Amino acid sequence: MRLVGDIGGTNVRFAIAEPGGHPYDARKLPIARYPGIVEAALDYLSGGPKVEDAVLAVAGPVLGDEVRFINSAWRFSIDDVRQRLGLHRLVVVNDLVAQALSIGALRAEEIATLKPGKRDPGQPVIVIAPGTGLGVAFLLNNAGTSAGIPSEAGHATFAPTDRIQVEILSRLQIEYGHVSVERLLSGPGLLAIATTLAKINGQVIDVHDPRDVSARAAERCPTCREAIRIFSSILGSTSGDLALTLLAGGGVFVSGGLCRGLRSLWDVEALTEAFTAKGRLKPYLDGISIDQILRPHAGLLGAALYGENQSRCA
Repeated sequence: MRLVGDIGGTNVRFAIAEPGGHPYDARKLPIARYPGIVEAALDYLSGGPKVEDAVLAVAGPVLGDEVRFINSAWRFSIDDVRQRLGLHRLVVVNDLVAQALSIGALRAEEIATLKPGKRDPGQPVIVIAPGTGLGVAFLLNNAGTSAGIPSEAGHATFAPTDRIQVEILSRLQIEYGHVSVERLLSGPGLLAIATTLAKINGQVIDVHDPRDVSARAAERCPTCREAIRIFSSILGSTSGDLALTLLAGGGVFVSGGLCRGLRSLWDVEALTEAFTAKGRLKPYLDGISIDQILRPHAGLLGAALYGENQSRCA
């Protein structure tokens, strides 16, 4: 039996899977409750089946034996975790790589189209997931085998595309210095857009969580609705930049719980316009699809399906 895990900045999700099979018995555990990954895994496995194999998807780069998180205090040694959990094999992959690897196994009802277009299975795919931070990964066709490529594109410098984005950037630079795309394209980023927009307009809004912004937007709060429009536009522009960088004729997939929660509030027009607004390359981007992954815990599915012969970190 295989233990699969998806470790984000706020929660860790575990499930059980037979090698190559779909995960089951999924549970979400808050990271703040546990000192580390071993304690959380042992809690999940308590009274459950014996596992000898594990694939963990982590929200951060996997550059060696020591894994550190950008949006969490957790850190661990891969070999130490393998020994303490009594595993014969432990593979650690980037969480967005796991989500990318799930795409081929998703059912039709687990995917929603945001922007129609073509998806060439032989061309690169982009997966972008705003959440606690911003995750980005690529899926390449390697002689008929899908290869997931991790990245830290969320920490690239944010590039505003209109006057209001310039003003928001200017104010965030005072606080952070370097403003990455993640500072705006994430749950905390949505909150920052809303509160900064309110300050620009000389307003005060009572929002303390990204869910407050979406709830107020659903109640037709003009500032929160505008914040989601700006968020949608930044997501479109960032995805368009990535699609040009990789010539992603395989399409763009938006993932993560934050975007699933915003689905009824999306400004799809703003997203699409920003995605294609790339000057002379607009006709190319017009043909690329943008889809949304609706399946919760897609990273667990990708970890469960991770190649049996993979013995190194990705």
